[in-house]
Amino acid sequence: MSRDRDHASERTIELRHLRCFLAIAEEGGVTRAAARLHLTQPAVSRTLAALEAALGVRLVDRSTHHLALTPEGRAFREKAAVAVTAFEDALAAARTVRRPLRLGHAWSAAGDFTTPLLRRWRQTHPDVPLELLRIDDRTAGLTRGAVDVALLRGPVDAPGLVTELLHRETRVAALPSDSPLARHTALTLADLRDQVIALNTVSGTTSLDLWPTGARPTVTLPVANTDDWLAAIAADQAVGVTSTATVRMHPHPGVAYVPLTDAPPLPVRLARREGPGHPSAPALIALAHEVAGES
Repeated sequence: MSRDRDHASERTIELRHLRCFLAIAEEGGVTRAAARLHLTQPAVSRTLAALEAALGVRLVDRSTHHLALTPEGRAFREKAAVAVTAFEDALAAARTVRRPLRLGHAWSAAGDFTTPLLRRWRQTHPDVPLELLRIDDRTAGLTRGAVDVALLRGPVDAPGLVTELLHRETRVAALPSDSPLARHTALTLADLRDQVIALNTVSGTTSLDLWPTGARPTVTLPVANTDDWLAAIAADQAVGVTSTATVRMHPHPGVAYVPLTDAPPLPVRLARREGPGHPSAPALIALAHEVAGES
């Protein structure tokens, strides 16, 4: 009988299993996850193994040189993150001091509205700290529970999200500062057709579909984040297309920004997950609309 009880306890999934798995997924390895959780590496490995045994699936591929999540692991990561966030929200609702409200973005935050929004929030909600987090993925960490609200640009097609339009930004060309094109006061998309186009394939919104058929560039340079995108342009390896928010949030001595007259504006949306979330999320969304509407 005791053996059956021990076996049943090994199959019980607890919050610590989810936290451990999420730490491994976010840190990209057991060693860093152990340091983050203040546990030993063997303890983290055992916890992961117990979670996989309870679920009956392999979550982490251990056959590769670098730790990688299996397809089942990637799917479970989103569910685990939502579960942990829901647990934290339940506790926060019962506490005098709430946990920080996390606002995610992949790049450029809210552009010109960023500083006014952060300042106004601190003035009107001093009891709820607001954390601005840059996370390089298409939903800025929202689908995996890393943030409570996200500022997202371009199309948003991830399931389980509720979005609303905040405003629209005009687009600009990003060019090496010594490029002949940088001397123009305005450009068209066709002016860039013979250039190498830097494309942020992780969190960016520009694709070759932005250009009219028959006038599309043929060579691209994939990058993984805004920093690499800026570095490639400054080094005269490529040019890029972005929004006016980048001009304000990412000035660079080696990059010049020139307005594009025929590129469609870029929508900026506020997004949150469906269902219960951080209790202060609605207030942040309302304040963002208020700040944007004052411009």
